Amino acid sequence: MGRLVVIEGLDGAGKATVARSLSAAFEARGATVSRLAFPRYDTDVHADLARDALYGRAGDLGGSVHGMALMFALDRRAAAGAMRVALASHDVLLVDRYIASNAAYGAARLHQDAAGGFVDWVRATEVDRFGIPLPDHQLLLDVPEQVAADRAHHRERTTADRGRDAFESDDGLQKRTAAVYAQLAAMSWLSDWTVLDGVAGPDAGVLAAALLVG
Repeated sequence: MGRLVVIEGLDGAGKATVARSLSAAFEARGATVSRLAFPRYDTDVHADLARDALYGRAGDLGGSVHGMALMFALDRRAAAGAMRVALASHDVLLVDRYIASNAAYGAARLHQDAAGGFVDWVRATEVDRFGIPLPDHQLLLDVPEQVAADRAHHRERTTADRGRDAFESDDGLQKRTAAVYAQLAAMSWLSDWTVLDGVAGPDAGVLAAALLVG
């Protein structure tokens, strides 16, 4: 059975870049890697509904913290079978965003911390009720909120059809989300965590070697 490794962090933290370099480092060590990113836009209807809501195209859905979280959770529930197949046939399943994103952003929207009721609800829904695979290790890319915001602005300017959504545009939400992420990592929520410098970037080779041995 392969290891489920998750990369978490704010919008603009550099998750996709780290996923590429870490995937190459795993493969350089002879490990087989499967990659997945959530939300699965253009693949799952729940993810697409959430995207519509983030851009104001789904009535009042975007205003419901639990409603949005449920859309993201249902996207993962729909992917769970394929994830188990990938874990059975690869050494590593590397995932960009996972359950902790739902917990961190939802708690931040409600002005709760990691000890609040929303984080418990996410775990009860995604893990206990939906049976979504638990991560073996989670990586948190720690970047100053302004750095993440500047990267998100740059992506908006340089990528066609990639305007910032309601979450990405809310600087206060991003700051509160960063705080919840740090708390989740400190309490080893769902798995062990490693906090990485998201500005300098990790040494992918060293990190891959450590993750492969558990």
